[in-house]
Amino acid sequence: MTEQQTPATQVARVLTEALPYIKRFHGKTIVVKFGGNAMVDEELKRSFARDIVLMKLVGFNPVVVHGGGPQIGKLLERIGKESRFVEGMRVTDAETMDVVEMVLGGLVNKEIVQLINSQGGRAVGLSGKDGGLIRARKLVLPPKEDAEASEIIDIGHVGEVAGVDPAVVNMLDQGEFIPVIAPIGVGDDGRSYNINADLVAGKVAEVLKAEKLILLTNTPGLLDRDQRLLTGLDAARVQDLIADGTIHGGMLPKIRCALEAVQHGVRSAHIIDGRVTHAVLLELFTDQGVGTLIRGQG
Repeated sequence: MTEQQTPATQVARVLTEALPYIKRFHGKTIVVKFGGNAMVDEELKRSFARDIVLMKLVGFNPVVVHGGGPQIGKLLERIGKESRFVEGMRVTDAETMDVVEMVLGGLVNKEIVQLINSQGGRAVGLSGKDGGLIRARKLVLPPKEDAEASEIIDIGHVGEVAGVDPAVVNMLDQGEFIPVIAPIGVGDDGRSYNINADLVAGKVAEVLKAEKLILLTNTPGLLDRDQRLLTGLDAARVQDLIADGTIHGGMLPKIRCALEAVQHGVRSAHIIDGRVTHAVLLELFTDQGVGTLIRGQG
């Protein structure tokens, strides 16, 4: 007899498919980098918040790291300050850093916290400066090939991760809270530094020994030359794809971030399409998923 397809049977099928994943990842830490279209489209923002709350309710430990480049750009434009970029990174003088802290540590961070809380979660906003969470060092770009050897490119208060102290995140996890982290670190010089959110998410995932690192993007994932989605990749395969030019341009930094995470203990990294409603749940709880999975060693 042919099974009748009803909304109820479809829900039952989805729950049955999700059950083994819920069992497998119960008690595990999942670090999610929230960015791209998912941060600006109202319905996508709500679906993301519901995904995070559901993850917590079924026993996962989600940790959210967010970006906010477009929001920073808009505020700089409103105050009449031009945005300049070098090799894709925002030149961040002291005045721009004040705006970065206001937007990332304030407006964007608190909006995400409120979104999660409005869906029944218990989110707490942090910047990397809180509890000594993210130690930063100034990012110095090497000179271009046609420049003088001594000509160092200074892009201001832009940093990289020097270290992560997970104590404050662990405390929140134990208290059943959901940490929401703005990618701002503090250096040994006492200055604040703006750090790429993908890099922060990757380093946080490494230090927390996360089961998964999930990076939301504005693409379906990693595509081959025929625009077919690639998934189930190991480190060697990713290196081959970089070498032959399949991975290039804006996807390179994300892939390298994911690759470094799995090479340092994260079980798997996922680059998924944040333009898809409930993308995080679809990647975690379904056999097919919605993006590119990169496997670790274990």
